[in-house]
Amino acid sequence: MRGLLEPVATTVAALEQTDLNRAMELHPEVALRDESFGALAYHYGNRRLVFLKSRPLVELVSSLGSHATAKEAVESLIPSAEQGAYMAALSNLERSEVIRER
Repeated sequence: MRGLLEPVATTVAALEQTDLNRAMELHPEVALRDESFGALAYHYGNRRLVFLKSRPLVELVSSLGSHATAKEAVESLIPSAEQGAYMAALSNLERSEVIRER
């Protein structure tokens, strides 16, 4: 993931491809390592390393399993003005296999 905030065209495309009305979770083969900027997410299966570039994003990803849907998690943790960017970030993280449907 290049960054939390991406160009609008990329954000719109990501939202069109991912249904956030599903129950999601951190992939069981992913380990998060806290860093000053947020966290590193390492997938032991596909060997990808992804940078989570904000603490709120790390909190969101870590808490997905305790919410009924990914959208509900975003709505409960992220201020409304920023929710679109975080939903796009979740779409990117699903494509990177950092998170998955549960």
